[in-house]
Amino acid sequence: MHQSKTQSNPIRTSFSLSLYLFINFLMTTIQSLDANDYNGNGKLIRTSGDIILGGIFPMHEILSSNREYPCGAIKEEKGIQRLEAMLYAIDEVNRDQNLLANVTLGTVVIDSCSSDTYALEQSMEFVRYYMNKDVSEYTCQDGTAPIYKPHKPVVGVVGASFSVVSVMVANILRLFKIPQISYASTSVELSDKSRFEYFNRVVPSDIEQGQALAEIVMTLKLTYASTVCVEGEYGEKGIASFLKAASELDICVAINEKILRNSKEEDFDRIIERLYSKKQARAVVMFVDEDNVKRLLRASIRANKTGHFYWIASDSWGAKSYPVRDQEFAAINAITVLPHRVESEGFNNYFLSLKPQLNPNDCSNTNQSNVNCRNLWFNEFWEQRHKCKFDPKVMNVTKCTGDENLLNGYEQEGLVPFVIDAVYAFAHSVDDIIRSKCGDENRGDRDCIMSLLPIPGPEMLRFIRNSTFRSPQGTEIRFNEDGDVFGYYNIYQYQNHGTKYDYVPVGTWKESLNLNSNALSWVGGEPKSVCSEPCPAGHIRNFQDQCCWVCVKCNIDAYVLNDTCKTCDPGWRPNVNITGCDKIPGEIIDWLSPWALVPLVFSSIGIFFAFFTTCVFIRYNKTPVIKASGRELCYMLLIGILLCYCMTFVILAPPNIWSCASLRVGIGLCLSICYSAIFIKTNRISRIFNQGVKSIQRPLYTSPVSQVAISSGIVAIQLAVSIAWLIYDPPDIREIYPHPLTAVLTCKGSGYSLMISLILIIFLVPLCTLYAFKTRKIPENFNEAKYIGFTMYSTCIVFLASIAIYFGTSNDYKIQSSSLCMCLNISATVVLACLFTPKVYLVLFQPYKNVRPRGNGGRSAAPSGSSVGVTGSGCDMRLTNRHPQHSMRFSSNAPTTPTTTTSIDVIEANLSGKRGSMTVASHDQPIQVVELDSQQHLNGSTPLPHQNQHNEVKSSSVDKMHEIMNTNSDYNESPPLHDDDGNV
Repeated sequence: MHQSKTQSNPIRTSFSLSLYLFINFLMTTIQSLDANDYNGNGKLIRTSGDIILGGIFPMHEILSSNREYPCGAIKEEKGIQRLEAMLYAIDEVNRDQNLLANVTLGTVVIDSCSSDTYALEQSMEFVRYYMNKDVSEYTCQDGTAPIYKPHKPVVGVVGASFSVVSVMVANILRLFKIPQISYASTSVELSDKSRFEYFNRVVPSDIEQGQALAEIVMTLKLTYASTVCVEGEYGEKGIASFLKAASELDICVAINEKILRNSKEEDFDRIIERLYSKKQARAVVMFVDEDNVKRLLRASIRANKTGHFYWIASDSWGAKSYPVRDQEFAAINAITVLPHRVESEGFNNYFLSLKPQLNPNDCSNTNQSNVNCRNLWFNEFWEQRHKCKFDPKVMNVTKCTGDENLLNGYEQEGLVPFVIDAVYAFAHSVDDIIRSKCGDENRGDRDCIMSLLPIPGPEMLRFIRNSTFRSPQGTEIRFNEDGDVFGYYNIYQYQNHGTKYDYVPVGTWKESLNLNSNALSWVGGEPKSVCSEPCPAGHIRNFQDQCCWVCVKCNIDAYVLNDTCKTCDPGWRPNVNITGCDKIPGEIIDWLSPWALVPLVFSSIGIFFAFFTTCVFIRYNKTPVIKASGRELCYMLLIGILLCYCMTFVILAPPNIWSCASLRVGIGLCLSICYSAIFIKTNRISRIFNQGVKSIQRPLYTSPVSQVAISSGIVAIQLAVSIAWLIYDPPDIREIYPHPLTAVLTCKGSGYSLMISLILIIFLVPLCTLYAFKTRKIPENFNEAKYIGFTMYSTCIVFLASIAIYFGTSNDYKIQSSSLCMCLNISATVVLACLFTPKVYLVLFQPYKNVRPRGNGGRSAAPSGSSVGVTGSGCDMRLTNRHPQHSMRFSSNAPTTPTTTTSIDVIEANLSGKRGSMTVASHDQPIQVVELDSQQHLNGSTPLPHQNQHNEVKSSSVDKMHEIMNTNSDYNESPPLHDDDGNV
């Protein structure tokens, strides 16, 4: 990039030097010419004034056969009307006292003859002031000595018409710092201020025309279009500006065609054929001159493709009738643009009033003010327009009288208003300079004004670029930093109304498009020119070629960015338009969903029954059944059961720091309370019976206090582990993403954290199950082994199923939460149903079994007909016959209540040697009663006869206990009878 810049400077310097040497040579040649001969050829118009403006107009068509004077026929509209528009504007400025007061404008006008090289030669007249003296600056009158009257400098040039001419002239004017304002040159190249620093224009650049055409195509949704341009600066640069704007508006171009200067009819046929090869591209954007437009439409008629294409044409077609003449139907639906203009009514009146100069004296007669004495080419125009001659020597041709009427066939040329705008731009700039230097009060001071002349070119250029004014036609004129006016175009559609064809205004473009869709009329329906339909939201284009594609759908968690699918980050989802990502709100399980509602209802019912059972136990706390059940551990079990049910509400609660901490501590805590109590129960039963076989010594730590203490110790271990884990890994909230487009708000941690919090439970449950299995054969009348065993077998099944469900459904938080809740609920329900329901049923519905009979002196009476009672104080023992008619008790004849009682505490009491009573079942024979008073024997107050008999009875009692333990009992529902200390 840097290298290219360094190389361009020598090239530009070399070009400027060559141009300067060419100018010196050209000026030397011009100075050698006779001034009168030069003007006599009609190549120059000069009018006097304080400030001189130059003008370049294509007064004649180019005639390539004559290189010295390559001027052909006069151009009536583009030449004469535009020149007269400049003269008319100067007259208007000179008459306006509010603009350039006390200052007049003069002109130097040359003819470009529509040739760039000839225009370059003629433009030397604009820089004559800056060169050597010229013979035309000397005048001779009546043979007197020549008088030197130097020409005034040209402060600015109006022109040229063709962009190629403006490029040539701008290179010369730039060297002499003379500002230039064109009324017709729209080439994009002239906006390059590094080459054309002093060039300005009052018509919009082709850049803005290309932008306007692109916006029209986009608004009509003709997104698949072809282009046709004419060879040369206008067509190639213009279509390039359209392509640049089209790429920014996502308009796809199918085919680019170029019409060469020497194209023949068959070339146009081939262009139509190639355009039709892309049938979907029905829109055709054109930067083509009017002659080639006509030939292109004719080719479409020959190919029978009229009505297929939608022509979108530049200002070279505009609203002209020539391109569509005699082939109007081929141009139907065409959209064209034309720089916005307002016709000058004042110019119409001025131009139509002009008369030709018939003799030299006409210009000296003040009464002949409408005789055109300034325009040296006006008589030539008059002759061509009216097909007559002023020279009487020409034979066989009508002589011009000067009374011919210009109104016939007159139409104001389209760029006349822009010529007027260019003159007024110079006038306002000079007026601004005078006001800034002399002040508003002295703006008419001739001395001050003359002191400012000649106005330096850079200063003049700066005021032009900063000027803003309203033209005589009411159009606002202002320049941008490149010296171009802001684009303002009228938009037309060629329509058919009955038998009449006409250009109908359908909108304007002024920096942005304003299209009146109601004014549009389409033959054949709404226009459609697309290769592929736009992809719906969430799809990308898979291009088959440059302009056609197949739509491919993105994943549900992806959005579209530059025709690629971009996956949203976890926790984000595509927005409504699928053009970006929005944050997904974290989900929590809804308590009204079945996954939460079933566990909640289950837990609520469980809590009710747990409270009901607790109330029953409290109400009947001192009854034999409640006492015999081991009240302390039962209350611990009930607390654990309640906590298990309550954990459902914690698990399903919205996650927060406290609920997450409660979850991690609570699950292990409630289960440890339950299974530590069951473990103590089963362990106590096993130890008692095992100890009873081996020894008569009471097992250690079987008292209620010891059992509660051991259970509390186990629970404390669980609690300590959970609290330590909380400290090591503090609870927190996190989001998990089990599925795309799903974010679940849950507690920090994983299944492994849950397993760590339940590590003690993992050991307790198997131990409880093991002890339940070991005590399964103990007679039912002595323990709860049957119910505990069923409880633990059920619990193991529930735990194994829940673990499989929990870790097997890691992607479904609802199933995980629900399965965890149901695991706790079912575990608590199994314990409540198996261990407490029988006792509650007996207490509430069989109260006659929940009593302990008492005899005289507070001693117990054996129930009649059911068992043998062993009662006494100290070591007193009384055995009674199980049959009611053969009561063996001698101390009392009180009536008895029929009761059958068995208890593990019986065995424990007798093995420990404590006072108590034992009632065992015997179906075959009565047991002899032996009464012992251990206290008297120990004190020696009463001798014991038959000492050997006592030992035999004691040994016989233990053997009989073991025999009973190994037999099945017929009294499954018999409640154990305990005293207040838990002994029978």
